[in-house]
Order: sequence, then structure tokens, then C-alpha cells
Amino acid sequence: MKRFVAKRLVAPDLVAKRFAASGALLLLAALSVACGEPEPVGPRVIVLGFDGMDYALTSRLISEGRLPNLARLAESGSFAPLETSIPPQSPVAWSDFITGMDAGGHGIFDFIHRDPATMLPYLSTSRTEETGRTVRLGPWQIPLSGGKVTLLRRGVPFWEVLEDHGIPTTIMRMPANFPPSGSAGRELSGMGTPDILGTYGTFSYFTTAPEAVGRDPSGGDVYPVEVRDHVVRASLIGPPNPFRVDGEPMRAAFEVFLDPLRPVAKIVLGDREVILQEGEWSGWLEVEFELLPLQRLKGSCRFLLKSVRPEFELYVTPINLDALDPAMPISTPAAFAGELAEATGRYYTQGMPEDTGALTSGVLNEAEFLEQASLVADEFERMYEHLLGGFDDGLLFSYFGFIDQVSHVMWRAMDEDHPAYDEARDRPYRHAVEDQYVRADAIVGETLRRLGEDGTLIVMSDHGFTSWRRAFNLNTWLKENGYLALIDPERQGEAEYFGNVDWSRTQAYGLGFSGLYLNLRGRERFGSVPPEGRGLLLSEIKRGLLRVTDPKTGKPAITKVYVRDETFQDGEGRADGPDLIVGYAAGVRASDDTALGVIPRELFVDNTEKWSGDHIMDHEAVPGVLFSSRPLRRPARSLKELRATLLAEFGIDENP
Repeated sequence: MKRFVAKRLVAPDLVAKRFAASGALLLLAALSVACGEPEPVGPRVIVLGFDGMDYALTSRLISEGRLPNLARLAESGSFAPLETSIPPQSPVAWSDFITGMDAGGHGIFDFIHRDPATMLPYLSTSRTEETGRTVRLGPWQIPLSGGKVTLLRRGVPFWEVLEDHGIPTTIMRMPANFPPSGSAGRELSGMGTPDILGTYGTFSYFTTAPEAVGRDPSGGDVYPVEVRDHVVRASLIGPPNPFRVDGEPMRAAFEVFLDPLRPVAKIVLGDREVILQEGEWSGWLEVEFELLPLQRLKGSCRFLLKSVRPEFELYVTPINLDALDPAMPISTPAAFAGELAEATGRYYTQGMPEDTGALTSGVLNEAEFLEQASLVADEFERMYEHLLGGFDDGLLFSYFGFIDQVSHVMWRAMDEDHPAYDEARDRPYRHAVEDQYVRADAIVGETLRRLGEDGTLIVMSDHGFTSWRRAFNLNTWLKENGYLALIDPERQGEAEYFGNVDWSRTQAYGLGFSGLYLNLRGRERFGSVPPEGRGLLLSEIKRGLLRVTDPKTGKPAITKVYVRDETFQDGEGRADGPDLIVGYAAGVRASDDTALGVIPRELFVDNTEKWSGDHIMDHEAVPGVLFSSRPLRRPARSLKELRATLLAEFGIDENP
């Protein structure tokens, strides 16, 4: 589940503060020079990670003859379901694979964690620290130290083990690896990498008809504009200027000159300009925000001219860290991100670039979203093929997210029983998800052609997928069953983030997409449950949840409830996790309200949103896939075991 429902959890001026304190970061010269064609010196293993590739759907498409290259892998090597993580959320799952530990070991239990001392939420995979002391000069302030980003995932990544054994590694866009670990030979960060605002991705939408969308869509901002003498003048909004005491956001002005007769416009941004027709995308344009007269913060973005008239509509991607001059560490070595951009063109550095928020908000329609997702995939395929061309030995891992992101928002198009299904709108896109599998199969085919007979190809996914039809409000259930109390019951559903909760009478609360926490005395800021009563209370809540039946289907809504200390064997990071992990039945998922501490009046609601497919359910319901081009030396049944399988291909046994 990668819909970013808490886009402001990352410090919005993080990127600017880091850049301002450190100057032009990480501009290191490449020290190695290629001298002729190197001879292979060891095993060659390629791992393709297709986020969200589902075992059942893959099996069906293979049987229908639509995935010939994956079928070839199944015949020559292996094909099996791959058990996902508990819970089956991407940062948890990829961390299982990276470290070979469960959440109790690596410490990633959800997209969202909470600090029990403050009860404030934070992103689970990285922590940001503000700049230290500053010197104030009138309206200006000078940071004396830079901000810092820390990767919170515990454990030793598998590529570090390989490097320690002298095996070269390239890790492309691995999730839960921002900032990059620094222990691979080459790595580019993936899921978790922010845009220039410090969010998971905030698009901008400039229009003369803002009322058609609303002023605060999920994942973006709407800016009303006027057309005067065939010209639109507006600004891209950056992070707060860390040099200014007032914290005013930085701005980059641009103009749009509309052709008075044709559906064409010229966009001028700084000293760059581009001419677009309606429905056309620009390439990447550099954006500069002025920090000081002689210092700039650089980013890059793309424009989509949706409409010139009768209403003006212009979509702008989130402003990405510029791969040619990133203001944050996104690669190892630091120059690697720029080398890729020089070789293949600028690209999305943002961790989850497919703009599902723009689709669910109505800023992009289905065709526009699928085109944007295809542009993203094109970029990463070019980068992968560039690396594949120079791959001689060691390990090459490359991540692709298009199956997952398209599945999240287009699953309804192939599920006519989904509450959000609309025949006229969705039927033309009934194969949209399947088309992503076909695209993945083509990548597999090209890899097999380039790899030859002496290499090994492994294809895997972090979890599967299914339809999400019903949403369950966990905090509502806790309230109805006496475990959560409100200050004012008449205001139920109005307050955000537990704003109406009476903590003195609350025993448990839900936060994140799978987690349930006890309001434990001595741990939570307003704890009320004595530690000696923890075990009995957990057992009682677990029994109650397993009895919950969806009144619409008459079936259980929850099929598994995991007690943290009984489920997770690896203990160093266990204290960070929820007391209970809720495994919802296939088709049911925690609501977005549950994730962010809202207590609606309804216990169940139909999911009528475009975000219609998901995997944050009982992990047994959504297995991923594991293919190999030849029988593996050490079989793997789960993501945790896959790490050892991968090392075994290089003759390394961590657990003899």
C-alpha cells in the first residue's frame, strides 16, 4: 500500500536545509576508467524485483500464453509462490528480503510508526533531523550545521555481504533504502526518496476552474490562475527558505503563452522554454529556487498541458531532486545518479513516481495516468538497459514499481463487482493491469537475451494483489467495544489524528494500516493500561477481532491477528512495532481513516475510491512470485529466505 495519505509527515524544508548547510552536496569525481572490454571474473546474477506481481494472476496469464518469457523461466528453472511479510506492506516486505529478518529484527512494521513519548506519527523507514544552531541577521538566518536524514532499517543488507566477499553489486531503486546504505558498489535509492518539498510526491495543478477538483486534493496542490491577454503567470512552490527567519516558501516563476487560435502553448521557466500541444508532456525542465543571491536549490519537473480552453489546465509533476545535481544523497557513489542521467536523460528521482494521487483526485484521468506511468517505466527501462549493457559479473538488482501502482488504482477495471466499478469509464481499461505484466515479461525477455546461458536470472515480487472492496474502521470497532473513549461522542468522526480521544479511558488504538497499540502505562505518553494487564488485554482484543463479521458478505472480516512478541522472532527492533498486527480477509482492508487516527461513525464502508486494489490483508492471501532461470542452489519459500538463496548463488552460506 503506497498511497501517501500523510504527505506532510516529512519535514517540508528538509531538502533546502540540507542543501543550504552543505552547499553543492556529494559532487565527487568518478575515479575508475574503463580500459577495453573486461572479461567476466565470476558468477553473474540478475534480480528483477517487480513490486506487486501476484502469483494467481501471473499463473493465469502464463496459462493464456501472454507471458512467454516468464513461462520460459518456469520451464527451465522454477516458478513458485513466495510468502510475503507480516504485514504485507512494501517497506516491511522489502526489508525482510534485504536483511533476511522479520519486522522484529529490521524494525519496519508499517509505512507509519508513532513515537510513544509524543504520540506523533512518523515515516517508518527514515528520520529527519533539523538543522542545529543558526545565526540571525535581520530577516536572515545562517544555519551553522546541516540537517540529517537517517535510514531506520536495521540489519545488514545482502549486498554488503556480497561486497565483503569481493563481489561487485549494483542496487537500483531498492525500496526502504533512502538514504542509500553506502555499502553497495553502486546504488540508487528508491521508495522512500522524497521530492524537493520533503514529501512522497506533491504535484501542482494550475487551472482557471479549481472548483472542479477542490483546493486540497490527495497528493497535490491546486492553484487558481487567470488568463490575461492570452498569458498565464504563476509560480512553482518550493520548500521554505532556510535562510529566512519567516520561513517563506521559495518560488520559481513561470509564464504560459497561449496561442489565440490553436490548442498550443509556450511555457517559459527561467531561461528554458517548451512548446506543447494539448495533451502533450514536456521533457524534464530544470527548476531553480533562490536561496541567496549566489546560491540556488535545483530540482526538475515535467509539464502536461491538459487544456488551453475553454478552461486552462496545467499539471506539473512533483518537483524532483535533480539527478544531475541532487540536493540530497540519492546514490552511491554520489556521482552515480548523475552518470545515469548523462547516459539516459533526467529521470524521476522521487521514490514512488507513478502519480496515483493525481488520478484519485481527478486531476489526471485514466488515460493520462496510464501515460504518465508509462513514461516512468520508460525511464527506468532505459536506465536498466544501460546498466545491463555493461554488466559483466557480480549482482545486478533492479526494481520496477509499475505493476504495483497501476494495480492499486486500476484493479476495479477488471472487477465488475467492485463498488467503484463504472462500466462506461472502466471497461476500456479492463486489461490495464494485465498490460503491466506483459510489459514486465518483455523486460524479462530482453534480460534473458543479454544475459546468455552462463548467468542466472531471478524474478521476484514483494507481495501479491487482490481487490479491495470493503474498508474497516479499526478505531471505530475499538470505540464500540469499550477499548477507546471519546471526549465528546457527538463529535465522533470530526477530529483528525485522535483529536477527540480521552486517553485516560482508552486502552487501545489503531495507527498505520495494520497496527493496533495498547495505551500502555510507562510507554505511551498518556498510558492507562498497567503493564501487568497487557497479556490478558491482548488476548481479549484478539478474540474479539477474529469474531468480526462483515454484515454485507456474512464472512469474517479478519482472518489473522498476530501478537507481536509471539510472531516476530528477531527481537532487536521489536519494541518499535504494534502490539497486534491485524490480518484482514481478502477484499477487506483498514480504512485510510484508521491509518491516521480518525474514528468515523461507520464500522464498515464500501470502498468506492479509484484506489481499488490492495495487499494489506492477511499475508497468506497475497503471496508474491519467485522465478529463476535455472534451479536454485538453495530454494526459498519466503522473502526472508530469499536473501540466503541469493547469497548461496555466490557460494556464501551465512547459516551453515
